[in-house]
Amino acid sequence: PEIHNAGRRLRIESVGRNMARVRLPFDPRNLRPGGTVSGPAMFTPADFTIYVALIATLGEAAIPAVTSNLSINFLLRPEPADVIAEARLIRIGRRLAYAEVGLHSEGRDELIAHATSSYALPSPPKSCGFILPQQ
Repeated sequence: PEIHNAGRRLRIESVGRNMARVRLPFDPRNLRPGGTVSGPAMFTPADFTIYVALIATLGEAAIPAVTSNLSINFLLRPEPADVIAEARLIRIGRRLAYAEVGLHSEGRDELIAHATSSYALPSPPKSCGFILPQQ
């Protein structure tokens, strides 16, 4: 629920095994001078979408997972429009998950940003039945 602080609203559009798609609806508060969507506004759905994909794949066991690294490359000047983030989990290990996410403006196919990230996974108790998905 903290993700919605300050009026920010992210919408989960789809989830599946090792993937998620999230929309950041257009809001003038996310614009920089010149009418472009700000970097921090794009960083947020990138990080959040990976977290959603982890929970969709691992269930409640992923809730305590935390971002350990996120690197984002801004590729094109985004238009003042909804930002769509599509994450794909690349590898889930015992203690670390690695993912990528592409971001684009609604109605456009070109990526406006690309991010890679690693998430630190909680150490499962030996008796919890924590099962990692097969790769």
